Amino acid sequence: MARRAQRSENDQLTGHKTGSSVTKGFAEGARRGETHPEEFVIAEEVQEALRKGTPVVALESAIITHGMPYPVNLELAQELEGIVRKGGAVPATIALVSGRIRVGLSKSELEMLARAKWVKKIGPRDIPVAVAMGFSGGTTVAASLHIADAAGIRVFVTGGIGGVHRGVSEILDISQDLPVIGRARCITVCAGAKSILDLRNTLEYL
Repeated sequence: MARRAQRSENDQLTGHKTGSSVTKGFAEGARRGETHPEEFVIAEEVQEALRKGTPVVALESAIITHGMPYPVNLELAQELEGIVRKGGAVPATIALVSGRIRVGLSKSELEMLARAKWVKKIGPRDIPVAVAMGFSGGTTVAASLHIADAAGIRVFVTGGIGGVHRGVSEILDISQDLPVIGRARCITVCAGAKSILDLRNTLEYL
């Protein structure tokens, strides 16, 4: 009886409208050219660029929220967006803000994510719960790429990606980055896998 009640509670959370629509529904909708759900917000500048065929480059935000201290993190985020603009493309930094997936952030949203210490680090499997609970947070490489792909963006840029960890034969530890990179239509431009990883097995996995 207790197990059934627990299952019911879990179903209510993971089966909430945002669970199905955010993780699967918005991706399928994007492929069919349908309107995204209200939890999926693409900045006007990014929408306009996608409509016109102007290059758009997606960027992650976990490096802002969890990778560097303030104000270095904010300066980095602004610098990266500036580099994209100098190259003739529109930057689309991806994050979650108050339970909404944001593709393209305002200056105030970047500042909030850089300053706040209570924001979450959000991977692909965390997206439905983060939306349902109204969380704000930085999206990892895998989550950012997953969202960029659903938004119709075809280029994603980051620093180092995750991969196969050393000793994988004893402890199966493989980053979520790899399967998402493998199946996404959005190309990932990066510096390679982090040097602390098992690079040979990471390359074999890819």
